[in-house]
Amino acid sequence: MSESGEDVIFVVKVRDREIPVDEKVLSIVQEYLKTPMSLEELASKLGFESWEEAYEFIKALPAWIMWTPPSLWKHRKKWLVEKMQSTSSEKTTEKSS
Repeated sequence: MSESGEDVIFVVKVRDREIPVDEKVLSIVQEYLKTPMSLEELASKLGFESWEEAYEFIKALPAWIMWTPPSLWKHRKKWLVEKMQSTSSEKTTEKSS
């Protein structure tokens, strides 16, 4: 993994598809959360086949991602990658002790 977290892609699994979460997807989800938007419209904007798929996506998307502003997404990914790396290095240190 790179230090910046740029190559890390978060995905949400819906049925047999994996949907990558990026700034564009977060912008659409934020619009869905803050405005009266139907699941049919959400499905259309995200490129899903039906409102059921959009519903499954919203159910599977963790709340901390859902409420992260799109403008902060890159910083949040970098923070998470650094946290995961430090946790894995601590576990490695414990095992070698």
